[in-house]
Amino acid sequence: MSTKNFDVVVIGAGPGGYIAAIRAAQLGFNVACIDEWKNDKGGPAPGGTCTNVGCIPSKALLQSSEHFEHAGHAFADHGIGLKDLSIDVKKMLARKDGVVKQNNDGILYLFKKNKVSFFHGRGAFKGAVEGGWEISVGDEVLGAKQVIVATGSNARGLPGAPFDEDKILSNDGALRIGALPKKLGLIGSGVIGLEMGSVWRRLGADVTVLEALPTFLGAVDEQIAKEAHKAFVKQGLKIELGVTVGEIKAAGKGLSVAYTTAKGEARSLEVDKLIVSIGRVPNTAGLNAEAVGLALDERGAIVVDDQCRSNLPGVWAVGDVVRGPMLAHKAEEEGVAVAERIAGQHGHVNFNTIPWVIYTSPEIAWVGQTEQQLKAAGRAYKAGTFPFLANGRARALGDTTGMVKMLADAATDEILGVHIVGPMASELIAECVVAMEFRASSEDIARICHAHPSLSEATKEAALAVDKRTLNF
Repeated sequence: MSTKNFDVVVIGAGPGGYIAAIRAAQLGFNVACIDEWKNDKGGPAPGGTCTNVGCIPSKALLQSSEHFEHAGHAFADHGIGLKDLSIDVKKMLARKDGVVKQNNDGILYLFKKNKVSFFHGRGAFKGAVEGGWEISVGDEVLGAKQVIVATGSNARGLPGAPFDEDKILSNDGALRIGALPKKLGLIGSGVIGLEMGSVWRRLGADVTVLEALPTFLGAVDEQIAKEAHKAFVKQGLKIELGVTVGEIKAAGKGLSVAYTTAKGEARSLEVDKLIVSIGRVPNTAGLNAEAVGLALDERGAIVVDDQCRSNLPGVWAVGDVVRGPMLAHKAEEEGVAVAERIAGQHGHVNFNTIPWVIYTSPEIAWVGQTEQQLKAAGRAYKAGTFPFLANGRARALGDTTGMVKMLADAATDEILGVHIVGPMASELIAECVVAMEFRASSEDIARICHAHPSLSEATKEAALAVDKRTLNF
């Protein structure tokens, strides 16, 4: 069997992998990328969890459900009348699948454009050779001077209640529910759970969230989390905190979930479908890591240093399969940085300015430290908030839920964190990321001219509020 040799072989074509492959090719390397994801016809579907069963399809469904909710509840306020409003779930899912395919095809096009050789199948380490590594994919063997592992992550299941993707659903099954469930249960108030809960709640499902932690969205700034919780409950989402989930068993055509409340009361929840959203685990199965001595930690993640180097020479790893937040854009930045490091450049990833977004309605987005983190660290800070209720553009949109909150150092005024719950928070946070990368002060934002009327004015006003000089509230 002949070996095809490459400068760089990337295992995995999710956001970290395909971006790493393209950047390495741009830098003049001969690059191959391996990915095993299949579409419905068995063909290649690069893009990883993000494109196939994560970020992209969930946003497509969120958009469809948001249109439906606006048509049913908000259009009348605009003088728009509708009769016999209905939802065609099959057509909605078909549109979602179409969006996914466009992204799959787009990545394959980018590989061709950048002369990246694509191999469809599972990549695994075969062994070390002089000057590099051999990687097997199907019946082929690839030689690589450098290897970048970007194999992503898998949904964590509940012990004793494995995913069947029919009634007990991971993010994959949650995106394929073929008909509106009357009752939907969510275990865990994670990002996927809340987003999918929002989709089906908007379409008419009775949605209950069971969360083991005593606080809602514990990673989010507490004030922002409380505002989001209030909005979700008002919309009809039922959220129970501090619960202990017990036996999950079949009940008629659905499931019965036994649980104990925070007060110790034994209860059961009857649902048609159950989405389990309790985190994700690194995907290292099948890499043949043990055979070549690739070090893994207790979670199964590849052990890397701050440059994404593994313990093996010439082997790197990025994205969900290593330490750090499991975010597509974090994976992309690491992929670019590693490609540049291989080329002898100084790749850059700043973990302190990675934005986080939850695409519910209202959206939740943040960057930097929360108020509780600053208090725990004993850091002296100033805080400023501004509600969308006082923003002219938000009023015109008819969506005034939430606020912008800015935290700055008490002495230097450097921005330490920005937290947003409200309309288009995912877009508004970008200004704050840029500001923090340049170590801007809250006064810098306060003195920059923002277009009127725009939602971004709320960011300016929050910056003004740090100095207790808001102009519109």
